[in-house]
Amino acid sequence: MAERTDKNSHTVIMIGAGPAALSAAIYTTREDIETVLLEKAIPGGMAAITDVIDNYPGFPKGVPGTELALNLQQQAERFGAVIEPAEVLGLYDEGEWKRVETTDGDLYAKAILVATGSDYKKLGIPGEAEYYARGVHYCATCDGAFYRDKRIAVVGGGNSAVQEAIFLTRFATHIDLMVRSKLRASDVLKKELQEYVDAGKVTIHLGTTTDEIQAGEDKLVNNIVGTDTATGKKVEIAVNGVFVFIGLDPNSKFLNGALELDEVGLIKTNENLESSIPGVFVAGDIRSGATMQVASAVGEGATAALKIREYLEELHRAEVA
Repeated sequence: MAERTDKNSHTVIMIGAGPAALSAAIYTTREDIETVLLEKAIPGGMAAITDVIDNYPGFPKGVPGTELALNLQQQAERFGAVIEPAEVLGLYDEGEWKRVETTDGDLYAKAILVATGSDYKKLGIPGEAEYYARGVHYCATCDGAFYRDKRIAVVGGGNSAVQEAIFLTRFATHIDLMVRSKLRASDVLKKELQEYVDAGKVTIHLGTTTDEIQAGEDKLVNNIVGTDTATGKKVEIAVNGVFVFIGLDPNSKFLNGALELDEVGLIKTNENLESSIPGVFVAGDIRSGATMQVASAVGEGATAALKIREYLEELHRAEVA
């Protein structure tokens, strides 16, 4: 454990640099509250790898996720926010100061915002981990173009799976949508998907599990194996790639029990977005009760920033009393 010094101490540390944290940073830095954001991947979070965000207020034609993420980042940096590449390994309450353990050493802050969002859920089947990035993917906008004029499978039946399947029709000759039970997507997306089904671009396999992803001698994916749950028969489809969209896992494992979580691993907060540790606030998709929408994440980020300011003001009053 590194001792606290002026060099490794900050007023506010935000863990994550997605829409919630970037929004919060805009507010804190505009009020001259020194703010550092720690991000292990790319700024913008899940929004940055979403093709088009169609329900973000103020964009009647939708907005590319990369564009929205970059705009948020540039706005936060314009006011003085600093984004540093680092992976957080732990969070510790040391009274007035909170200690953040990272891959680059320990950092300290008077207030923390946890806005780590979620990651893609995995199927946990043979071939998934073995062929990751060699035929198995979790981001259509990142990797879809590699499958131009090829056949691919999309696994999932929710909004994300249907939306990404529609996006992938830009590249693939055909898409097999593997749905374990039934389509759970919104009626609007179902209607749009049906247009691609009618055009012969998409085949929906309802009630079909995904059991194994296979590859050829070249170690590239060439087959997906499932089971028809109604008949019990095996289903084999020749594909060049598999895109998995079955939900999200909260990025809260790094906390190691430091904060109180709900049954699925999301962080519990009070009405002020404050966690079980005073001075540690939470916003966005990692917060228990969040609506998992970019617009609400941005709003929570702004609210968290105002609560952080109030907390710091109270801390200052206590220090000078």
